[in-house]
Amino acid sequence: MSFLSSLENKSKKFEDPFLHWEMDKPLTDEQINEIVKADIANPIEHDLNYDGTRAIDGGAPEFRKGLSHGGKALKFRCFITKDNSNEFPNLMKLIKELQSKEAHEKVSKLVGKDLSNSYVRVEIICDRKGFWLKPHCDIEEKLMSCLLFVNKTNESEDLGTDFYNNDLKKVKTMPYKDNYGYFFTSGPGTWHGMEKKEIRRERRCLQVNYVTFETDWKVD
Repeated sequence: MSFLSSLENKSKKFEDPFLHWEMDKPLTDEQINEIVKADIANPIEHDLNYDGTRAIDGGAPEFRKGLSHGGKALKFRCFITKDNSNEFPNLMKLIKELQSKEAHEKVSKLVGKDLSNSYVRVEIICDRKGFWLKPHCDIEEKLMSCLLFVNKTNESEDLGTDFYNNDLKKVKTMPYKDNYGYFFTSGPGTWHGMEKKEIRRERRCLQVNYVTFETDWKVD
C-alpha cells in the first residue's frame, strides 16, 4: 500500500499559498511502469495546439460539468475504467487502495471533507511540447485533487505545477521529481496551473481524484 504509506509517513503539510500536502514515493515501480508505457495520443500529430486546458479538442465544457468520460477529449486522456482496467493491473491495486475505508477516511480527515460517499477517478497524463495550463481553481466536485509525477526522461524539475495566490502571483512551483506529488481539496483561492515551459520529450503524471460524481470506482 504505497500511497497510504506515503500519506502516513512521507507527506508534509504546507499552508502557503493555500493548504496542500506534498508526497514522496506514493507509487510502486510496477505502477510507474504502467504509467510510462500507457499509449496516449500526441496532440501535435493531430494538428491540435494546447489551449491552457486539459480538454484540448472540444471536451472542455462537458468535462467541466463533471462527466467521468471527459467529453470529446477522451482520445487524448487516459482515464482508467472498467473497460481498460485489464491493461493496468498494478494501477488497479492503487485504485483499490484508494477505495479502501482506511485510505479515504485518512484523506477525509486531512482535507476536512466527507469522502464516504465519493468515487475514485484516476487518469494517466502525458503532456508534450507546448503544454501549459492557465491558473484555475478545480470544480467543487473534486473533493481531493492529487497529481503524482513520473519523471523518467530527465525533464527539468521546474515542470511541476505552479501555485498562485489570490492575485494570481506565482508563489510556488512543485518540483517535478520522479515518484513525487501533491494533493489538496478544491475551494476558492486554490489557484494552480502551469506556465509555458520547455518540455523536451514528455511530462508524465498520474492524476488522482476523489469526486462526488459517479465513476466506475466507488469507495468502500
